[in-house]
Amino acid sequence: MDVKSIRDTENLHILLWLLKDLAWVSDFKLLGVIMILPTVAVAIYLTFKSKSDFKELMHNFAVVCWICANSIWMLGEFFFNDSLRPIATIFFVCGLASIAIFYGQKMFKKK
Repeated sequence: MDVKSIRDTENLHILLWLLKDLAWVSDFKLLGVIMILPTVAVAIYLTFKSKSDFKELMHNFAVVCWICANSIWMLGEFFFNDSLRPIATIFFVCGLASIAIFYGQKMFKKK
């Protein structure tokens, strides 16, 4: 996949993500739930496409975790009296861990 094609997919991903989050903040439950699948799917696709570049892979994996966390948090607010935050937190921590692994490895390579 060439750089322009990846960039176009990333831009589409931003649109999907914004629609999901706009639905969340506007309390449009059906649209919010519907937008989870394409938003997560495109994030996973971008992560898969970046597997040959460790930096991009780890950052894209963090984005997948972030969107999953946001989606779980949204579902919790919509349907579960905001009780799913602990599960969402696990995904946020996984995303942070992937970034920490990347930058930790980068720091230790310099030494």
